[in-house]
Amino acid sequence: MPADCGSKIYNPMTLYPNLILDALKNVKYPGNGKSLAENDMIEDDIRIDGNKVSFSLIFDKPTDPFIRSVVRSAEAAINAYISPDVEIKDNIAVKYRKPVAEKPANPLPGVKNIIGISSGKGGVGKSTVAANVAIALAAKGYKVGLLDADIFGPSMPKMFGVEDEPLYMVNHDGRDWIEPVEKYGVKMLSIGFVVDKDSPVLWRGGMASNALKQLISDAWWGELDYFLIDMPPGTSDIHLTLVQTLPITGVVVVSTPQEVALADARKGIAMFKSDKVNVPILGMVENMAWFTPMSHPDEKYYIFGNGGAVRLAEKLGVRLLVQIPLVADICEKTDIGAPTTSALMADSLTGTPESLNPEAVAFSVLADAIVEECDKRNRDLPPTVKVETH
Repeated sequence: MPADCGSKIYNPMTLYPNLILDALKNVKYPGNGKSLAENDMIEDDIRIDGNKVSFSLIFDKPTDPFIRSVVRSAEAAINAYISPDVEIKDNIAVKYRKPVAEKPANPLPGVKNIIGISSGKGGVGKSTVAANVAIALAAKGYKVGLLDADIFGPSMPKMFGVEDEPLYMVNHDGRDWIEPVEKYGVKMLSIGFVVDKDSPVLWRGGMASNALKQLISDAWWGELDYFLIDMPPGTSDIHLTLVQTLPITGVVVVSTPQEVALADARKGIAMFKSDKVNVPILGMVENMAWFTPMSHPDEKYYIFGNGGAVRLAEKLGVRLLVQIPLVADICEKTDIGAPTTSALMADSLTGTPESLNPEAVAFSVLADAIVEECDKRNRDLPPTVKVETH
């Protein structure tokens, strides 16, 4: 039958997918007034068999109140804009979008223990302790991750000798994730990988917190025994973000014996032990406890005071995990990207513990103490929960 010049009626033999799509552009979804195409509701499965046409429409959920009316409108549009001879009635299937999976309560479900490495003030060697104990744990065979959460002063890339390492994406379960950089058996991420290492990070608190959440939730950390967080010094928005984002197993507090450092360490411990935060203190580390000259190995010089952290730990009822001496070698090796305990990792691979030195032994002792305290904490206390915001 010849078509009227003023209408859009075609011979059924000329049916093709774009013709169907053009007709469906005239169908609006009542929920927002946009076309089916604009709402991405037309599945890419149009089938044409002679006069018979079939395809699927996609809705957000089975309870959508407009399903029936939209299907009928789609049938009517095809018969009106193409031809009444098109067999479309009851040939439109209905599908539903896959629901977006809710983020798990714990964004690191494969991690057994989440440990914060904290200090009341800067300059006490917190990051050096975090880097070395992470490697010491890895050398003992544990699966270890390390997050540099010191957003405004990231130092882990330099300490691990990976400042110029690019970040890559990796696909798991159909999603792209940030892949942590791995060295010395430790998976590590830092904001230092994505900012200019020679420029200051001038971010407001909210922006810094969001960047930190991305390093946690958008990275593929996998299965880990210990996930260490090098926290910023002091108490800040970043600390609150961490305890609100992650169920932290416990915190290790680093201090020197100096009274000024100890005063700030008290404040940090008080924050974690407060009712609002309630994160267990695994113990204290007294860093730079004494200085011993290489030429006089039996002598100790207490440059920053004698046993200040020892006394504070006893007073607060927390364990003193280890005393670490002031040794130039510790600083020099982290500056060149080869922390002291990297020798432990090398020894674990060769099976020859010949390169051990007193400072490496101290970090190894600290690693053992952290393992003991985590086991004790997990045995005696209920699991830590994230701090709820109100």
